[in-house]
Amino acid sequence: MPRYLSMIRIDEQNAPAEGPSDELMARMGELIDEMTKAGVLLDTSGLKPTAEGTRVRWEGGEMSVTDGPFTEAKEVVGGYAMLQAKDKAEAVEWTKRFLQIHEAHWTVTCEVREIVEG
Repeated sequence: MPRYLSMIRIDEQNAPAEGPSDELMARMGELIDEMTKAGVLLDTSGLKPTAEGTRVRWEGGEMSVTDGPFTEAKEVVGGYAMLQAKDKAEAVEWTKRFLQIHEAHWTVTCEVREIVEG
């Protein structure tokens, strides 16, 4: 079965300062358990803020290294889920379920892309 990466994108500048509520974390835990039991979820995790990240870039034959935060970035990858699904439509359905457990004050975007095998 194909694998998909669901990249969870957030706007760090406008994300709720208090982070996810206890209720949201409980709903995430329940969905993660369901997806794991269904054999769909291979791995998932949140990422630390861009302020703690480093960008390494190769351009024009030269290397540059820049420490965060990256002020020009509006929407950043805040986490990911590695899914194994029968097709892209199934991966998108699981991703939609993940988005729907968030409270209305969250703005979250997921980009779902198939992983190239071999």
